[in-house]
Amino acid sequence: QVQLVESGGGLVQARGSLRLSCAASGDTICISVWGWYRQAPGNERELVATIRVDNSITNYADSVKGRFTISRDNAKNTLYLQMNSLKPEDTAVYYCNAEQIPCNTGRGLAYFEDFWGQGTQVTVSS
Repeated sequence: QVQLVESGGGLVQARGSLRLSCAASGDTICISVWGWYRQAPGNERELVATIRVDNSITNYADSVKGRFTISRDNAKNTLYLQMNSLKPEDTAVYYCNAEQIPCNTGRGLAYFEDFWGQGTQVTVSS
């Protein structure tokens, strides 16, 4: 099992910046992709950014390209989302995600599974 805890959300004015953190614990050896998603009221959850473990290739939603940066500190087992030039339409609950693939953890077998954090609110005022 993998546990994810987000932090860093809050209220910020438009054109401001925030950095979200996602601290991971548990057995993360079989995680293949880390990501950030968001969900605004009345909307479906949408992808914001992902980063692959094997080659660190990143992927961003068109709406955040050039403004957001996803990164990971392996030593701290923490995922980050640096958000610059924030807009009111970025207001949402932001969720950390970890995609697990089948592998041998050394302590047992892991299988396909998605892990989610509890979310952190980001509110951008105009």
